[in-house]
Amino acid sequence: MRMIRTLFLIGAFLFLGFSKICSAQEGFSAQEVIAKSRLAFFYAANDMRVKISMELINQNGHKRVRELTMLRKDYEDGGEQKYFMYFHKPADVKDTTFMVYKYPDKDDDRWLFIPAIDLVKRIAANDKFSSFVGSDFTYEDVSGRKPEEDTHHLLRKEVLNDNNCFVIESIPRGKAEYTKRISWMDENNFLPLKEEFYDKQNELYRQFEAQEVKEINGIMTITKRVMRNLKTGHRTEVVFQEVEYNSGITDDIFSERYLRKAPMEWVK
Repeated sequence: MRMIRTLFLIGAFLFLGFSKICSAQEGFSAQEVIAKSRLAFFYAANDMRVKISMELINQNGHKRVRELTMLRKDYEDGGEQKYFMYFHKPADVKDTTFMVYKYPDKDDDRWLFIPAIDLVKRIAANDKFSSFVGSDFTYEDVSGRKPEEDTHHLLRKEVLNDNNCFVIESIPRGKAEYTKRISWMDENNFLPLKEEFYDKQNELYRQFEAQEVKEINGIMTITKRVMRNLKTGHRTEVVFQEVEYNSGITDDIFSERYLRKAPMEWVK
């Protein structure tokens, strides 16, 4: 009898221990999933340098191509961060630069240098919802949105293209470019594999998809992505090439001086 009781206690202990492990793995709140996704998507490694090809494609299939280099430097995971982008092609945007300072507790600062008129333009907080250089991505899409700006709800778990995903609904607390966003986050690496954006009529009007994910220096990275405007038929396809992490990008690059004259040793 004592042996049976002992075996029962051991079995109960192992079962409870296993349950706690499963709970720790699967019991993420929607807020935690969004926060982890933001870190995986926007804060991988300490810095990043990447060549980007961006194709803007209208409903008739006509393409416009943009080529740029993006530099990113992190100062704190989920916190302060800086971006610098330099456009190589086409001729009408060549030498255009874009810079972002991200802060944990206030609105981000954004600047755009327009070489044709030799103007550094400050991007106002409300302008972050407008199109990024004519693409279907907004300025906010490029550098991310803070998790606390929305209320998040876990709708369900779902398999998307053989990937187990958290499906999360995000409702803005204040100003936003959408009234609702539905996101499919990979359960293994928390990268966003799909996002749907709804307008004031509660109609789906933009859709993001990760088309290719690769491991680069041990970091899972979305190397091909597309944003579609379902109402206009326009889409923007983006390919990341020559991705480098932890390159030692220096802080002085993120200044107005280099907005006007890009640091070619970093962006060539």
